[in-house]
Amino acid sequence: MSLATAPTSAAPTPAPAAPAASAIPAATIPAAAVVVVATYVAAQMIADIASLKIGVVAGLAVDLGTFIYPITFTLRDLVHSWLGKRNAQVLVVTAGVINLAMAGYLMGAAAVPGDPSWGLDREFAAILAPVWRIVIASIVAEVASELLDTEVYHAFVTRVGTRHAWARVLVSNSLSVPVDNLIFAVGAFAWALPWGVVWQIFAVNLVVKYGMTLVSLPLIYLRGPCTR
Repeated sequence: MSLATAPTSAAPTPAPAAPAASAIPAATIPAAAVVVVATYVAAQMIADIASLKIGVVAGLAVDLGTFIYPITFTLRDLVHSWLGKRNAQVLVVTAGVINLAMAGYLMGAAAVPGDPSWGLDREFAAILAPVWRIVIASIVAEVASELLDTEVYHAFVTRVGTRHAWARVLVSNSLSVPVDNLIFAVGAFAWALPWGVVWQIFAVNLVVKYGMTLVSLPLIYLRGPCTR
């Protein structure tokens, strides 16, 4: 009589390891993109503060944020190219909120009594306490013009493709820069300054911003994670 072999029990299958906490891979957001985003926000903030001063350059009235603000259009185009339309829109709106928060904080700081030994309380308030008309006009101009820039840039890429990067920057800026100038110059200074000065600010800003667009144009050729 043969002996039956007792069935051997299979070794228990080890339970699958719990998935590690999800995290965005470092390669997903390259350091260059972080630098571009940070530079965009910084340029917006510096331009808003500098715009509080109306200077005279080559005998013409100009707000002094004009010389740094135009670079934000090319930086926005670069973010659009690297990170896509949606992220570019989020960046524009976020920068507007940050600028509004900055103006509110400076207003609060100016309202705090200064230490007598410091002696610059009035000067601080006179320079940095926001003129809300200028602040609102600046932020509305920035957000409206750069969202328009986003749409024009996206339409160009959709219809023409990713070639001719220089052309899509020039086309988008050619529409968005005049809109930015018109909203800011009229919104910030109409009926507060003579109309001749208002249109002089508009014209000088237009020339300078187009000039800065040409200077910053090579930035669009920086290589990033993707091109859109």
